[in-house]
Amino acid sequence: MKIIIEGTYFGAVKVFSHEYFQDHRGFFMEVYRRDLYAEVGLPMNFVQLNLAGSTRGVLRGLHFQWEPPMGKLMRVTRGEAFVVAVDVRKHSPTLGGWHGEVLSDQNRRQMWAPAGFARGYCVLSEYAEVEYLCTGTYDGRHESGILYNDPAVGIRWPIPDPILSARDQSAQTLAQWLARPESDNLPYPGLFAEA
Repeated sequence: MKIIIEGTYFGAVKVFSHEYFQDHRGFFMEVYRRDLYAEVGLPMNFVQLNLAGSTRGVLRGLHFQWEPPMGKLMRVTRGEAFVVAVDVRKHSPTLGGWHGEVLSDQNRRQMWAPAGFARGYCVLSEYAEVEYLCTGTYDGRHESGILYNDPAVGIRWPIPDPILSARDQSAQTLAQWLARPESDNLPYPGLFAEA
C-alpha cells in the first residue's frame, strides 16, 4: 500500500490519503508505516496521540506549541470536520496564510502541519472524532493560540456561529502573537524535518 500526497501548501503542510483494501467485510488501511512516511517526507517521530470528540458546530483552535516544537498529523476517525493550518512563523514569506480541508471517516484523508503552524477544526457532522499524532509532548507553559476569526488571517469557516471554549473566544490575534518574544522561538521556513 502507498501514500498519495494530494497537496502541499506553504512548502510544509501536506494533505494525503492512503491506498486501502476494501471488500464485503469492510476495509483495511495502514494508517502509519514508518518507511512509507519517510519516502514522502512525513515525520516519523510521533510521541503523543490525542483524540477529541465534538458535536456539530464546535470549533477548536487555533492552537500551537513552541517548546517542545509540536507538529500535528490530524485525521477524522468518525464524522466530518473542516481542518485548518495557519502559518504563524514570524519570518515566513507565507506568514498568516491558511489552508483548510474537509477530512472525514469516508474520505480517510489526513493533514500534516509541522511546528510553526497553528491548527484548528470545526465539526460539520452531528458528531466527529478527531485524532492527532504529535511530534512533541504537551506543555501548557509553552503553547498558545490565535483567534479563530482574526481578520488578518481571514479563514473562511464553513459554519456561521461556532461553539467555542472561553479560552478560544479570548485568544490573541496574529499581530499580538508576533509582538511576543516567544514568537522568535518557532522554526523558520525551511526547518520542517520532523517537528
